[in-house]
Amino acid sequence: MKKLEGWVTAPQGFIAAGVKAGIKASGNHDVAVIFSTVPAACGAVFTQNKMCAAPVLVSREVNKHGYAQAIAVNSGCANACTGEQGLADAKKMQAHTAELLGIAPEAVFVCSTGVIGQFLPMDKLLTGIADAVDSLDECEGESCAMAIQTTDTFIKHAAYETEIGGKKVTFAGIAKGAGMIHPNMATMLTFITTDAAVAPDVLKRAVKKAADKSFNMVVVDGDTSTNDSMIVLANGLAENAIILSEEHPDYPAFFEALVACATDLAKMIAHDGEGATKFLEVNVTGAATWEDAKTAAMAIAKSPLVKTAFFGEDPNWGRIVCAAGYSGAAMEADKVNLSIGGIRLVENGMNCNVPAEKLAPTMAEHDISMSIDLGAGEESATVWTCDFSYEYVKINGEYHT
Repeated sequence: MKKLEGWVTAPQGFIAAGVKAGIKASGNHDVAVIFSTVPAACGAVFTQNKMCAAPVLVSREVNKHGYAQAIAVNSGCANACTGEQGLADAKKMQAHTAELLGIAPEAVFVCSTGVIGQFLPMDKLLTGIADAVDSLDECEGESCAMAIQTTDTFIKHAAYETEIGGKKVTFAGIAKGAGMIHPNMATMLTFITTDAAVAPDVLKRAVKKAADKSFNMVVVDGDTSTNDSMIVLANGLAENAIILSEEHPDYPAFFEALVACATDLAKMIAHDGEGATKFLEVNVTGAATWEDAKTAAMAIAKSPLVKTAFFGEDPNWGRIVCAAGYSGAAMEADKVNLSIGGIRLVENGMNCNVPAEKLAPTMAEHDISMSIDLGAGEESATVWTCDFSYEYVKINGEYHT
C-alpha cells in the first residue's frame, strides 16, 4: 500500500468541484458536488444525535439502496432544527442535483454543515449546485475540499494506492471537522471514493467497522453534532474481482486501505481541533476488554482538566490517572503504569517522582503521546484528541454571531 497526494478525484471515474455560492458571509467556497461517472456501491454512517439534521434523514434513505452516484454538500448552514421546510429543502437540493446530472434523486446523498436552526438560502444553494455541476472535473478535488469547511484551519485529504486481485486500486477522501467533535461520529463530514469493486452489503459493513476504528476514536470537546456523515462510494472501475464477502481473499487489502484513509482523516480532525495547540494521542493498554480500553481512553481525552493541563504544558499526571479511574473501566490501582512521551511517571500506582523540568521538553512539543496500563487484562485502544486553549472558548463564544 502506497500513500498518495491525491484528492477525491484520484480514483478512476470520479469528478468533483467546489464553488462560492454566497452562503457563507466570508465569501469562501461553500457548495460542492462529487460525482461518479458510473453507479457506485455505497456505504455510510451518520450521527446518532436524536436531533439529526434534515440532510441526514434524506441521506439515510439513500444509503438503504445498494448504489449511489453523487454527493451534494453545502457549508455555512446546517439545515438542522428546521422542521418540514428543512426536509423539503434537503429533498429539493437532492432533486436539483439529480436533474442536473441526469440520475435518479435516490442516487444523490446530501449533506449540510454550519449554524443550526437556520433555513437554507435555496436560491443561492441551487445556483451553487448548478455552478458546481458545470465545473465538475478531475482537477477540482481541492476546491471541493475547500467548500465543505467551516471553522477548519486547513484542508483535510488523504489518498492511498494498493493492489487488490492484481489490479491497482485507489482510495481517496476529504473531511471537515474541528469542533463539536465526539463519537458517535463527530461534527464532521467525510467522503471517501474508491474504484474498487465491492458488493454493497460488504461495503456497508466495512464502512461501519472503519468508522469505529477511526472517526469514532476522535474527540475534541465531547459534543456530538446533528449533521455527522461518513459516505463511501466504490464504483468498481479498477476491475478487480468483486469482493462479495468478508471472507473473500481480497477483503483484507480492501479494508486495510479504507481504514488507512479514514484514520489519516480522523487524525487531521484532532490536529485541527478548534484553537488547539497540541495533538494528543491517548494509548490505553492492560484493559480487561476493548470496550474498557476505549472507555478509559475517552475519559482521559474528554477531560477538561487533562486538556487544559497540556495547553499549559503542566505535567499534572494526576489528572490522567484520575480520569481513567472514574471512567468505569476495570483497573487494578496498584498495577497502573503511566508514561508521557515515553517517560515513566507512575509505576504500580505510585509516583516515580520525575522532576517537572525533565518533562518540560516533552510538554512543549506539538504532538504528545501518553500511555496508561490499567493492569486488568490484555486489551488496548488508542484515541486522538487535542488540548483546550483560550482560543477554543473565543471561537465557540463567537461562532453564531
